[in-house]
Amino acid sequence: MLKVLNHPLISIKLTNMRDKNADHSVFRRNLNEIASLMVYEILRNYQTKPKNIVTPLDKKYEGTTIDKSIVFVPILRAGLGMLDGLLELVPEARVGHIGMYRDEQSFKAKEYYYKMPDVKKDSYVFVVDPMLATGGSAVDAITRLKNNGFNNVHLICLVGVKEGVENIEKHFGKDFEIYLAALDSKLNENKYIEPGLGDAGDRIFGTK
Repeated sequence: MLKVLNHPLISIKLTNMRDKNADHSVFRRNLNEIASLMVYEILRNYQTKPKNIVTPLDKKYEGTTIDKSIVFVPILRAGLGMLDGLLELVPEARVGHIGMYRDEQSFKAKEYYYKMPDVKKDSYVFVVDPMLATGGSAVDAITRLKNNGFNNVHLICLVGVKEGVENIEKHFGKDFEIYLAALDSKLNENKYIEPGLGDAGDRIFGTK
């Protein structure tokens, strides 16, 4: 189930990122700010459970906390660029990591690292990657998590295209939750998103 999070602030910040003249500091700052705005909307309807506290006036108060653990799982390395923004709003979240790279000949994702925190298998697990292009890396990451027993997995990306969305839905069904800040028009012959914003990893870390 695709959800494109339309919001004026997200649109403005994404425009800043798309500008080819924006340096890595501008790109990275806006990426983290968008990630915070996205997770705010994503968690709007999530379930909570009671949490009893005592206020500074020594009064008992029944508040709330999220009902399950939240785990953000960035796909290395570009996914790391969204992590600070997500944790800014949900600092109690755990963090897992999946290391993958794209083979430039086959365009297929290759895994080189996998590490998850010790949490219950029904925890809210969010795979995080700025770009949803072919969807190959996301499919492999989600499959890895599901094979490890996690059954409440979702996907957060900044920019995606129809091909990537359809690839996710083909493997995990149309009810699988995909969150995007923007749905772009197409992939070019090199499987990069257009109009896009370039290589997210390079632009986040100032590499080429």
